[in-house]
Amino acid sequence: MNKTELIDHIATTADISKAAAARALDAVIDGVTTTLQKNDSVTLVGFGTFSVSERAARTGRNPRTKEEIIIDAAKVPKFKAGKALKDAVN
Repeated sequence: MNKTELIDHIATTADISKAAAARALDAVIDGVTTTLQKNDSVTLVGFGTFSVSERAARTGRNPRTKEEIIIDAAKVPKFKAGKALKDAVN
């Protein structure tokens, strides 16, 4: 499912216009992004938790030249599924 299909699903399920569904989805995505930028987490009970994880600097290897390279430390977004979501998938 892509973003357009998700907007269609939200509009149909919530009985709202596609424009309103698109604004709502954009607001949710913006809220999650803004919160993660502040190194906070977003917990949606039953669905899951979005958080930020720190990845340490490490040494890698260029597959073409086999030369060692240093990969910088980075912050990466992480998602942990909640129990209800896990149960729904299984």
